[in-house]
Amino acid sequence: MRIEVWSDVVCPWCWIGETRLFRSLQQRPEVQAEVVWRPFQLQPDLPPQGKPWDEVIRTKFGGPERARAMFQHVAAAGAQDGLAFDFESIPAHPNTRDAHRLLLLAQHSGLGREMAEALFAANFAEGRDVGKTGVLTDVAAQVGMDRDRVARFLGGDELGRQVDESQAEAARLGITGVPFFVIDGRYAFSGAQPLETFVSVLDRVRQMDAAAD
Repeated sequence: MRIEVWSDVVCPWCWIGETRLFRSLQQRPEVQAEVVWRPFQLQPDLPPQGKPWDEVIRTKFGGPERARAMFQHVAAAGAQDGLAFDFESIPAHPNTRDAHRLLLLAQHSGLGREMAEALFAANFAEGRDVGKTGVLTDVAAQVGMDRDRVARFLGGDELGRQVDESQAEAARLGITGVPFFVIDGRYAFSGAQPLETFVSVLDRVRQMDAAAD
């Protein structure tokens, strides 16, 4: 079973959704699944340096009070899955193109899940700007990648075309929000659904496969 996940590392619901996906796979150990990260930038037009977080709070979320209520809701949802969000420590809203390139590089080395988890945690729990090359290099080393190789990689645009192609494919598929999950290219659903929904979807796809055989 191939599960493609369109996601962005600055989307809190993506962190929750991916966590629930992997928890559902743990509940169905008989499912042999390949989980594939598909880059999706929520704001691909952000400047390379991103935007200050307080500006985003003001312009995107309508000010600190409204933002606080929304963040509390997300944090409560994440806590059910053992995720700790610290929205007040976020320094900036980054352009995530380089983070996506790094994720694809990690995926090629069999470290895609580890890299995604580390980047989500860096952004949402550790107050680190995942748009900065130094932070990305540190995170890569943290999951076992070669620091010098990653530094050289981030200095260029290797795998940048794949990031852009994934964004374009999402547009062709009508994907406007993430997380978005596609199973075996024929069954799709969106959002950080409850764990029970993920398990139900896995069961349904297996039943479809059995009926086809």
